[in-house]
Amino acid sequence: METVSSTARSGPQRLTLAEFQEIIRRMYLRKDVARGVEGTFMWLAEEFGELSAALRKGTLEQKAEEFADVLAWLVTIANVVGVDLAEAVWKKYAQGCPGCGQMVCICPDAGKP
Repeated sequence: METVSSTARSGPQRLTLAEFQEIIRRMYLRKDVARGVEGTFMWLAEEFGELSAALRKGTLEQKAEEFADVLAWLVTIANVVGVDLAEAVWKKYAQGCPGCGQMVCICPDAGKP
């Protein structure tokens, strides 16, 4: 059984998206696959609600925890369906805004993005 080293717990670590996705995969993939996409999506939806509450009335620490939870559940769903999030983000956003193609978006405010 793998454990998190005391170094990893001691302070803020900088992880790439790929590293985080792999950590979540190692910790939870068996359970996540058994739960399935629908069940996992329901957990993500619940975390969005908790993030919403924290954004309205929570401390900075509570907001940070809820952002981390939302990201973890999003990564979980990506793992279940086999999407490499780092690759997906790179393909969609690394060359600029998907709408206008600029690194500083100039899309009209009324539309996406």
